[in-house]
Amino acid sequence: MVGFINPLHDVDTMCPRVMYFDNAATTRVLPEVFEEMRPYFCESYGNPSSIHDLGFSAAAAMRTARERVSRTLGCYPSEITFTSGGTESDNLAILGVLGQNGRDRIVTTAIEHSAVLETCAEARRRGFRTTVVPVDGEGFVDISELEAAMGDDVALVSVMAANNVIGTQQDLRRISRIAHDHGALFHTDAVQGYTKMDVDVKRDGIDMLSLSGHKVHAPKGIGAIYVRSGVELSPIILGGGQERGLRSSTENVPGIVGLGKAAEMAFSDMEGDVMRMTSMRDRIIDSVCEISGAHLNGPRSDRLCNNTHFRFDGVKGTDLVLKLNRMGFATSTASACSAGEAGPSHVLTAIGLNAEQALSSLRVTLSPLNTDEEVDALLEAIPVAVAECRSQ
Repeated sequence: MVGFINPLHDVDTMCPRVMYFDNAATTRVLPEVFEEMRPYFCESYGNPSSIHDLGFSAAAAMRTARERVSRTLGCYPSEITFTSGGTESDNLAILGVLGQNGRDRIVTTAIEHSAVLETCAEARRRGFRTTVVPVDGEGFVDISELEAAMGDDVALVSVMAANNVIGTQQDLRRISRIAHDHGALFHTDAVQGYTKMDVDVKRDGIDMLSLSGHKVHAPKGIGAIYVRSGVELSPIILGGGQERGLRSSTENVPGIVGLGKAAEMAFSDMEGDVMRMTSMRDRIIDSVCEISGAHLNGPRSDRLCNNTHFRFDGVKGTDLVLKLNRMGFATSTASACSAGEAGPSHVLTAIGLNAEQALSSLRVTLSPLNTDEEVDALLEAIPVAVAECRSQ
């Protein structure tokens, strides 16, 4: 079969040998990142709050990582707080500002990650209010609806930088200006966009930004939130007062070190990586859209450099993903966070797809580790897999 790779387990790693195209779900930890983390497990393993040499070593490593991350965003190291990941960062941004200055409403969009939408639901349970702004058929925020939703009761506008399902990149500067014109703070979930699109928190008027390590070749279980100096934020995890009182719990030093290293590596040739992924992305879109009954979900331009998302008439997306998996390719249907749900993605229904269309989708997402040869193999495999799904 064309493009087939025998997905037997590698003898040494016990990992299936596959061509990996599910980088929006998670990424491989880079060897350089792993090596930089290694000493902080068994050698420099001290608690960074301890006043002895092992503690000092851990604290110094955290300072280096904080500086590395801050340089990538154009902010001060003191404005970076390490968390367990993008979900915690989103929770902190939303729940941490509620009720301040007498404002009790959040404005967000219909295609946000569940870490934002579920936190907004929790805010409603606590007596606060939320307004969900619609998007157009390509996933762009309806600016007129956003402006109409604003008022002097809005504490926060939360709009993701780039969508995790269909890759739509939002105009962050325009949205932040609307928020600030009404005295509200602006938060963006940049988990997907970080390292793949040009974001500068000062230039773009961002008050808070969430990011996650495992989307950028760092380990799972580590993330960060940028909080602009002067923004009042109440902690949601209480205890020992670590991270300047904003995020209690003994810090995950190896993870923090890994995030810092991954951030530094990603930005060392970000322009080149984005160009290569954009080229592969466009080649995938051009080729797949030649298949009869294939449609691109989301925009052609203003789209994440590593994201493609399609739907196929007469095909069930989960069947297609499983068939490609047997052929040696790791792909997905929509967000990995909702992959186990039986219903269609809320993102796809928000852009106007019906349930049947939404459930016929395939997401292919790239990283700088993907090669043109892998893309060639995938593009040979997809038409075969689609045809087999339709013949069943």
